[in-house]
Amino acid sequence: MNMSKINRRTLLLTVLVLLLGCASPNPLENYEELEPATVLAHPEAMPSEEYPPEVVAHGQYLVKILRCGACHTDGALAGRPNPARLMAGSSVGIAFTNPLDDARPGIIYPSNLTPDPETGIGGWSEREIIQMVRTGDNRHGGKALSVMPYLAYADLNDEDVRAVAAYLRSLPPVRHEVPANVPEGRRARAPYVHFGVYMSKDLVIDP
Repeated sequence: MNMSKINRRTLLLTVLVLLLGCASPNPLENYEELEPATVLAHPEAMPSEEYPPEVVAHGQYLVKILRCGACHTDGALAGRPNPARLMAGSSVGIAFTNPLDDARPGIIYPSNLTPDPETGIGGWSEREIIQMVRTGDNRHGGKALSVMPYLAYADLNDEDVRAVAAYLRSLPPVRHEVPANVPEGRRARAPYVHFGVYMSKDLVIDP
């Protein structure tokens, strides 16, 4: 066989292999693996004229074991919680669509839960806070996305959910405006993480 034909065939095979390799890159190569901060301090409440100290303390206990601060503390999702912004919302968002399918996923930025009147829940009533915790319905008629585990909180009894509201309303207000949520398909201008569990389709779970 002519050596020029062999060299040409070798070159074509090499180019084909390179093209195939470029067509299927590692889908996670542009992602950094993080260790979110799930156990962290929660701010002390201020003295309240509206709630007894034991009710506020019980609310702090519940908010701590419910891990609210793991999402609602700035930097906690990236493993670097900001102690000056405990419970004051996150500048790092949570993508709620598949990172392997969506180059521009929908993103939610956990809100400021301190009673700052402009950037937090300072204008919320106790009833509105309780409604959000139990049902995910906010005071503007919207619905929280599933990354907010309100379905798990629906069974909190009246005493517990009122204590949570009492604690949040008694926190020192922290002025911190979080980025706006990003609809799917829009470009995000603030960092975000992906939550989710994926299983190989080749696996079969025994009944």
